[in-house]
Amino acid sequence: MAKYSETIDLYDDGGKLLKSGVTLEKVSPLVNPATKKIIDSCKRQIAVQLGKIEDGLKTGKVCKGQIVGRELDLDIKGNKDAVVARIKDMVQVEDGDDTEIKEFAGGKLLLVQVPKARIEAASTYDAAITSVASATTYAIIDEFNVGAYDGSMVKAAVWGGYPHTMDLEGANVASVLTIPQNNEGLGYALRNIPVNHVVMMTNRNAMQGAALSSTLEQAGEFEMGAAIGPFERAQLLAYAYQGLNANNLVYDLVKANGANGTIGTVVQSLVERAIEDKVIMPGKKGGYFQYYDTKDPMLWNAYTSAGTMAATMVNCGAGRFAQAVSSTLLYFNDLIEHETGLPGCDYGRVMGTAVGFSFFSHSIYGGGGPGVFNGNHVVTRHAAGVAIPCVVAAAALDAGTQMFSPEGTSKVYQDTFGQIDVFAKPIQEIAKGV
Repeated sequence: MAKYSETIDLYDDGGKLLKSGVTLEKVSPLVNPATKKIIDSCKRQIAVQLGKIEDGLKTGKVCKGQIVGRELDLDIKGNKDAVVARIKDMVQVEDGDDTEIKEFAGGKLLLVQVPKARIEAASTYDAAITSVASATTYAIIDEFNVGAYDGSMVKAAVWGGYPHTMDLEGANVASVLTIPQNNEGLGYALRNIPVNHVVMMTNRNAMQGAALSSTLEQAGEFEMGAAIGPFERAQLLAYAYQGLNANNLVYDLVKANGANGTIGTVVQSLVERAIEDKVIMPGKKGGYFQYYDTKDPMLWNAYTSAGTMAATMVNCGAGRFAQAVSSTLLYFNDLIEHETGLPGCDYGRVMGTAVGFSFFSHSIYGGGGPGVFNGNHVVTRHAAGVAIPCVVAAAALDAGTQMFSPEGTSKVYQDTFGQIDVFAKPIQEIAKGV
């Protein structure tokens, strides 16, 4: 029996109908198999840069530094089959288990999936990156008969500065997830993924990037305990309409306003659509001002979440710049509130987030471009999973204006995770799972 009676239609990033009459809980991170696959892969899959390990050892450049006289000339790429076999043998728990190693770029890059047994026998997802890093280190040492004196260089080329640094600084193994010590609250792990990583995993497709980001953000909301009881429906509606293009709302709004529209015209289009769909209706009049009412604030919030996404795509897409995303998050919702008398996206929290985000992403502080932020950041964590997906869309549409470009910070994620459909095309994969 369906948990929710209401249904949605799922459309792809080109406005094509994928599935109709989908009950709301079918897209839940707790239910949808594609979403669960994304979460599982984030915990179990580790990228290994064999090419960079070889290059670093050859020049003595490890841990973001260089040690002259400690160079090691090891033909890792030429012997990658043997190295990969050793890694798999050490990472697997049993022969024939679900350990898997994919090769990319002629073996320069690996994507290692550790067996579920390792995660089930651990308290955190650390077990994935530590087992892969250790196996890679020992595989190279063993394959090339590296002695005790030089073994530390191999370790440094793989692990980076750890344990001298808290995280694996300068490492050549990478997880989508950062170390647990960097998660600043309960359930923040899936939200603590930089915008640029998601942009690269979805190959700069704004709608796919928004879908993947929304999936991770909303899964984080569930993990944080923010989707319990009546709040579950609120989160699922925001996720479906903003992230998964439910009822083609985001696509329709962008298509109607993409050529000549502005943030203001997206506001008009959204209000018209909300009236047409009977989500809001005219209420009292105050002088010249027409107030609107809604009998379903959660659905209205989903509509404003979709509108915020569409406004971001229209505005940042027109300029091909990511920097405008913070002001778009702010002023689209400011205009919505002035137009309807109803709360904006996330009941005002997106506006609050946008004020701080504008200051810290450029303004007079200018600590970093939008692409380096995440849903765990003290500035952008406050919206309930509906702000960061818009930032991903903006960064995907950016034409190179960021100081920290996605290609500069996150290329390895495109070359590994971005080659897997569940990350690269989440809209289609999630629809298949319903």
